Amino acid sequence: MPVINSPLVIEDNANKKARANEIFDSLDISEATRADYKYRIGLFLDFVSQNGINHNSYLDFKRILSQRTDFSVATKNKYLATAKIFLRELNRQGFLPVDITQNIKTFNQNKKHKRDGFNYAEINRLAEKLKLLEATPRNTRIKALFSLLAFQGLRQIEIIRLDVKDLDLVNATAFIQGKGQDDKELIHLHPETVKALKLYLKTNKIADGALFKSLGNRKSDRITTMTIKRDLRAVLEPLGIEKTTHGFRHFYITTLLQKLDVRDVRKFSRHKNLEMLIVYDDEIDIKYKTTEVFECFNDLRVTA
Repeated sequence: MPVINSPLVIEDNANKKARANEIFDSLDISEATRADYKYRIGLFLDFVSQNGINHNSYLDFKRILSQRTDFSVATKNKYLATAKIFLRELNRQGFLPVDITQNIKTFNQNKKHKRDGFNYAEINRLAEKLKLLEATPRNTRIKALFSLLAFQGLRQIEIIRLDVKDLDLVNATAFIQGKGQDDKELIHLHPETVKALKLYLKTNKIADGALFKSLGNRKSDRITTMTIKRDLRAVLEPLGIEKTTHGFRHFYITTLLQKLDVRDVRKFSRHKNLEMLIVYDDEIDIKYKTTEVFECFNDLRVTA
C-alpha cells in the first residue's frame, strides 16, 4: 500500500517527538492526560519510523499491540487511544490528508476488576495501627490520607487538588474537584475524617494553600500520587497487606453497596454513570451467591 504524503514520514525521530509534543500541547486536556499522551506516543512513533504511514498503519499498529504479551488489554487500549488522538489531530491540522483511524475498534476489555480492594478486616487492622502512631507531621498526614480514601472514597487526584480553603471543618464539608470536572462539588465529611484533618493541620501548621504539601526540601510543592502510594505502603507492608491505593475506593464503594441502593452510592462515589457501579454490585452479588451455587453440587464427588 502506498505511503501517505505527510511530514511525519520524512522527519527524524527527534522531530517526530517534537511534533507530537506540539500536537498534544494544542489539545484542550488536563496536564495529567497530556503527560500520559506524550509518554505513550513514543511506541507509535517508533512504528512509523520503521514502517512509514499508509491507510492501514493504525490497524497494523493495533495488530502489533495485540501480539504484545507484556501489556494488559487496558494498557494496549491506552497506547491505541494515544495514537488515535495523535493521528486525528494531524488530520485536523492538515499534516495528514486522511483520518486513517476510522472504523477500527479498540480491544475488547473485561470491565471486571482484576484486583480485589481492601476488605473490612484489612481496613480495621490498618486503622488500629494508625491509632498507635505518634502524632508526627508524616504520621498525621498518613491518617488524613487514610480517612479521605477509606471514609470518603476520594480518588488520589482529588486529594492532590485539595486546598485548605476547600475545607469547612466546622460544618464537616469540603469542596473537591472530581475526575474530569472543571468545577468543584460539595461533599460531607465523616467525623473521623474531620478529626484526622484537624490533627494534620495543627501538627503541620498549615493554614492556607495546598492541603497536602511535600515534607522534603520542596515544601511548597503539592504531593504527588507517588507520595500517597509511598506513605501508605510504609504502613501496609509491615501488616502483610498487598493492595493498591485504588483498593481504598473499591472498599468504600463495595461497603456502601451493602447498605445503600446503587443510585445512592453513585451520588456519594460521584460516578458519572451507573455502568461501573453495576460492575461493583455484580461482583458483590456473585461473591455472596458462590457458596449457594457450590451447594447445588454437594452430593457429587470425583475424589475419595
